Amino acid sequence: MSEARTKTNSVSRLTISDKTRRAYQRRDKSLDRADPDAPVMPPEFWRGASIGKYYRPRKTQISFRIDDEVLDWLKSKGEGHLTRINEILRRQMMTRRRKR
Repeated sequence: MSEARTKTNSVSRLTISDKTRRAYQRRDKSLDRADPDAPVMPPEFWRGASIGKYYRPRKTQISFRIDDEVLDWLKSKGEGHLTRINEILRRQMMTRRRKR
């Protein structure tokens, strides 16, 4: 069995806004000692952190019919036509979700 890979890059770098930095500076520092198991980490701690690095959506294998012309077009773009189908559908889903 081959090694599973994810070709899409869902990783985004964590950026801390100036607004968040100011809120961190103005916080009630007496609350920092409230929970020793959950210390407050300064913004510098998160420099270089990334979001979604290990996220991999669960997938279900299905079968569906697709027009030959559409499949030929997807395959003409190179390897990964099934991944491309998923990306197109995901983009459409996210667009429709935002419109609600």
